[in-house]
Amino acid sequence: MDALEHDGLRFDVRDHAPAGSAPDSTPGSTPGSTPGSTPGTAPGTAPVAVLLHGFPQDGSAYDAVVPPLVAAGVRVLVPDQRGYSPGARPPGRAAYALPRLVEDVRALLDAAGVGAAHVVGHDWGGSVAWAFAGRHPGRTASLTALATPHPAALRLGLRHGDQARRSLYVAAFQVPGLPERALLAGGAARLREALVGSGLEADLAEPYVRRMQEPGALTAALGWYRALPLARMRTGPTRVPTTYLSARQDPFFARASVDATAACVDAPVRHLDLDADHWLPEHRPLDVAAAVLSHVRRASPPPDAGTLP
Repeated sequence: MDALEHDGLRFDVRDHAPAGSAPDSTPGSTPGSTPGSTPGTAPGTAPVAVLLHGFPQDGSAYDAVVPPLVAAGVRVLVPDQRGYSPGARPPGRAAYALPRLVEDVRALLDAAGVGAAHVVGHDWGGSVAWAFAGRHPGRTASLTALATPHPAALRLGLRHGDQARRSLYVAAFQVPGLPERALLAGGAARLREALVGSGLEADLAEPYVRRMQEPGALTAALGWYRALPLARMRTGPTRVPTTYLSARQDPFFARASVDATAACVDAPVRHLDLDADHWLPEHRPLDVAAAVLSHVRRASPPPDAGTLP
């Protein structure tokens, strides 16, 4: 599939299938219903990973993560999310509330014929991934969160750490129109400067800057932040196998939030604290792929499982 039609919107999707794989043709099938199979797949089909980008990225953020996953036999779905796909930029902040973002992922799995997927999320995509795993644990074979702490851990960091200081930009983004004018002035010089200043190389930042200069794109992307006051979706303990990759040089997430995340998972959890900056998909793609593949291998039986030597 190269696109998803959902909620009156059209989402661009990168669908990378390994050679010789067969997609699961049973949308909404019961995860784990086939004995000995990867959750949500039929025997002989490829396990599926869904990779969710953050702000102000798009699916290309995972370009270096995809090849090792596909080489290992994983089907990889990478959507340009709501506000980022040109055909999915609805007006108004309510259109970007977290429940809508979560349902976009569910719709993607349904359209792709996938019962459950290994869900990966970075930055805002991490928030969606945590929320999706909380609301749809049966559709989540595993969770790999990149940089973004669990929402409950973020709330703890706001109360007891310096998360509030690190999140001041979120409050600034609430002002209608002003952030757009500031970030896009002078050919988006401020946006470019902010990305490079946070550790992203200019050549990697430039495609994201160009996309945010498309008509309505930055307003739509900022809609995710502006919808935060409308959120009525609390994410409880995560109950799926989880890996959390944090970055010690990340300017956006406080240590208190990072350290509290593992305690918010009521399932097997692993925390890898990398000596890296915020941009894990771009700068540490092999670490990201390895984390996902560790879940895939634990969920999938060896080829000769159930046979006698």
